[in-house]
Amino acid sequence: MTKKPGDPDRAGDAASKPADPSRRRLFGAVALAGAALGGQDANAAVFGPGRPSAREIDRRLAKAIDTVVVIYAENRSFNNLFAGFPGLREPLTGLSPERARQRDRDGKVLDRLPPIWGGLVPHEQVVEHGRYQIAEADLPPQANAPFALKTQAGDPLPHGVVTRDLVHAFYQNQMQINGGRNDQFVAWGDSGAMVMGHYGDAAVNLRLWRLAEQYTLCDNFFMGAFGGSFLNHQYLVAAQPPFYPDAAASPAGTIIAQVEGDDPQGARLKPLVDSPASALDGRPRFGPSTLTPDFWAVNTMAPPYAPSWSRDKADPDLADSSQPTTLVPQVHATIGDRLSAKGVDWAWYAGAWGAALAGGQDEEVLFPAKPNFQAHHQPLNYFRSFAPGKAERARRLRDAGLGDSPRTNRFLADAAAGRLPAVTFYKPQGDLNMHAGYSDVDAGDRHIARAIEALKSGPQWDRMLVIVTFDENGGWWDHVAPPKGDRWGPGTRIPTVVVSPHARKGHVDHTLYDTGSIQRFLNRRFGLEPLPGIVARDRAMVAAGGVAPGDLTAALAL
Repeated sequence: MTKKPGDPDRAGDAASKPADPSRRRLFGAVALAGAALGGQDANAAVFGPGRPSAREIDRRLAKAIDTVVVIYAENRSFNNLFAGFPGLREPLTGLSPERARQRDRDGKVLDRLPPIWGGLVPHEQVVEHGRYQIAEADLPPQANAPFALKTQAGDPLPHGVVTRDLVHAFYQNQMQINGGRNDQFVAWGDSGAMVMGHYGDAAVNLRLWRLAEQYTLCDNFFMGAFGGSFLNHQYLVAAQPPFYPDAAASPAGTIIAQVEGDDPQGARLKPLVDSPASALDGRPRFGPSTLTPDFWAVNTMAPPYAPSWSRDKADPDLADSSQPTTLVPQVHATIGDRLSAKGVDWAWYAGAWGAALAGGQDEEVLFPAKPNFQAHHQPLNYFRSFAPGKAERARRLRDAGLGDSPRTNRFLADAAAGRLPAVTFYKPQGDLNMHAGYSDVDAGDRHIARAIEALKSGPQWDRMLVIVTFDENGGWWDHVAPPKGDRWGPGTRIPTVVVSPHARKGHVDHTLYDTGSIQRFLNRRFGLEPLPGIVARDRAMVAAGGVAPGDLTAALAL
């Protein structure tokens, strides 16, 4: 039987808990030493040898920033959108062909890339006065190299086209990264050559690119956890995966991963016996992989509370707990708990949250298909402290409304009116979040630009920090090796833009960050106690010979 994690302030595995206070103090010194090299005191790059002390930086930070907004988009690697951006630390244009080549499942270099399984654009769409449908056989054979996404005619793929989706999952991401070589994205993906695609020179037309030119682009920022949206949303708020106690004896016993070897913490899924041996012959095939063998939820599970994928017949506020994919309520601490304990006002605005809660007319319909709300994109709906009927749920989990207008979108209206809490998370509705398969780059790009304009026009702008980032890479390839961390990550590199009157202007920040750096910033600015997962990540990265990730202050001109 696997032991359940303890109370909220002791959540996480045993490695995250120092044995005694003296060890805690020792680790604090080590972590700060690492941070001085690549993390929180990377302000050396800004101020030079005469930089202010950490205390002085904290004083300036408190004077400069009192509102932090996190805009959380979906599923793009850094290369996919920013491969050609000037001033990068490791530009794709300078990469040797050998480092870009993909290897097959047996480790041998592929002679060519496989087709894009299922087609790049499987369903016909009318976009920008043209019709687009790009089937598997519509594109010529692709050399073993990264490439710009194009139509059959060789034109850049319009940003408004919804492509097929790509696998983005906990075990596959680690197998694709392949120890930092990033050379098995094709081998362990499910979309063939597509993982190597990027928007090329056409990306310069993105509004997000314009923001990066004006403010600070972080080119060394990695998704906090390996895999997909579910786990990375959980990492954003809790810095650890959810836990399902005694899962083997529960309805979830059927979705436990079978990993290679006997170690339940193994990082490689065991392929099924009929899985194709080569990436040229088809997609790999695996069994279930939602829970690790020691019962951590690492791939998508449904929240225990509505809106979810099922409904309890006796209580419509609850999901059906007999369903294997329904997660049990979580009890460990979140960044929201830390903010509330410190008296810092905060909220999570979710696009289409209200529409999803209202449900459909038919009692069998859980929530409307359009706008396409994703239940696993509201990470706080998995926690008992935000259960239906709890005061914190009503106060913190807010409906952002719909669309791009302040008349229908409460987040935009509150931004324009100066009503945002000190810490604000904003999750756009599904068709505005850039997720391949059901959203497109242009819709999300336009929406984020409108959100930034609403924030800039509001009365809180002068003392605001906005972090525009992505939950994870969406399965797209990136060539920069993630740093060695702990069991959960960091995963693949993702785009992040820091937008603020106090951001460095026209700057590319090479400081090492991960998704947890958002928490590190909040911890520093508001004097919060770090969550156990942040402590564990910092410790693991220092122990691996690296540095603790930074807290984003190096992106600011304080």
